[in-house]
Amino acid sequence: MSNDAKTRLNDVRNAMARVCKTAGRAPGDVELIAISKTHDAAAIRPLIAAGQRTFGENRVQEAEGKWPALLAETPGIELHLVGQLQSNKAEEAVCLFDVIHSVDRSSLIAALAKAQMKTGRHPRCYLQVNIGEEAQKGGCAAAEVPALLAEARAAGLEVVGLMAVPPADTEAAPYFALLAKIARDNGLSQLSMGMSGDYEAAIMLGATQVRIGTALFGAR
Repeated sequence: MSNDAKTRLNDVRNAMARVCKTAGRAPGDVELIAISKTHDAAAIRPLIAAGQRTFGENRVQEAEGKWPALLAETPGIELHLVGQLQSNKAEEAVCLFDVIHSVDRSSLIAALAKAQMKTGRHPRCYLQVNIGEEAQKGGCAAAEVPALLAEARAAGLEVVGLMAVPPADTEAAPYFALLAKIARDNGLSQLSMGMSGDYEAAIMLGATQVRIGTALFGAR
């Protein structure tokens, strides 16, 4: 298992390096977030052993069940929340996560600001944009980004970039290009975009973080 994890990790990192070279970017420009949602500690440890230090989870409760022990075992791991965040879980999220990718509404900004004041922790944040205007997905509308960004910063959140998940079963590149343009227009340097099936296109279009699950852990 450990060798499998190391092989998969090397394969993904090598692929990322190849795309960076093609795009005229340095491999260090793009961070690999290993998406460990639904995977238990036994499946995560081999990737940690292989050198991966940045992981992403979808749900606060699931992460609380497995990460405190893993973080105690291995210092230097950075934990990202990439899934939707309910306002009533803001304090738990601020306590556990170093980065939150799914800030998308005023009520959540207020809850996170309150949690930061209470805990003294200040995770970096991304605004999530509903780039395909899909009713079932979280994220703010593209037009709302400037106002939401100003509101988040006024509340004391450290917003570093934008995150989006393009519609499934469509060509992702135009959505990545649009997210990159919105980020540029708003002076944001970080772009969390691209998953196992489309991360190469995301890197070509400026992703600074890619969120990879299946390619690292295998199919569920």
